[in-house]
Amino acid sequence: MLIKVVLVDINPKMIKAWKETFEENPEVEILQGSMLEQKVSAFVSPTNSRGSMDGGLDGVIKNHFGAAIEGRVQAKIGQLYGGQMPVGHATVVPTGKDLPKYLISTPTMVGSSDDVSDTMNVALACAAAFQAVHIQNNEDPGSIRSVALPGLGANTGKVPVEICADLMWSGYNLFRRRWFADFAEMREALEAELGDLGPSTKKGKGKGKASPAKAEWGAAAGMPVDPKTGELLDEDEDEDEKKEDEDFDDYE
Repeated sequence: MLIKVVLVDINPKMIKAWKETFEENPEVEILQGSMLEQKVSAFVSPTNSRGSMDGGLDGVIKNHFGAAIEGRVQAKIGQLYGGQMPVGHATVVPTGKDLPKYLISTPTMVGSSDDVSDTMNVALACAAAFQAVHIQNNEDPGSIRSVALPGLGANTGKVPVEICADLMWSGYNLFRRRWFADFAEMREALEAELGDLGPSTKKGKGKGKASPAKAEWGAAAGMPVDPKTGELLDEDEDEDEKKEDEDFDDYE
């Protein structure tokens, strides 16, 4: 069954990166705006492993649906994972609304504010969200016909938008081709395409030394990379762009 996919974010830089990366995927709708305005079967929200909806888009969604939505997410995580859902997995819970009928929670990080910029967590989280769609539709055919996703890990997780777009494309492309018996099989297939997916998360703040994955994806996205450290270099931004970035800090 064909699923309508909507990529939506308030950050114009994320929109630009998606449009470039998904240029050959006209079936994917790309919109600048609020997730809450999308009339789809399911929202995808990047979360932490415990499903604590204490900020970012998770917080926006919690405020929209009410505190009970967090309880449903955490109850499902407790039921399936003993309270801590690994990156590369996702849950589906009912919202109590007609649209969206479901919330898909997929962790991009373990804690609430981990820096995942030198991991492949975005690809894992995106692929897991789509795998959750497959699982839900296998259990209840046709229950999810459309899904909206934001830029996963592109704000709190500090993943550059160009890399975020590339990794999300990898997750989407896997979804287009096949579905899997479980999340472990999905991860194996993704790893076969992208190479070693590495540890689940990197805790703490600060740049530190970039991983080979970060440098590789940065170079592929046309971003400047320090030849000695492999660290992504910040491109020059004018004051308007810096102010624009500040406006997004509390969203995702």
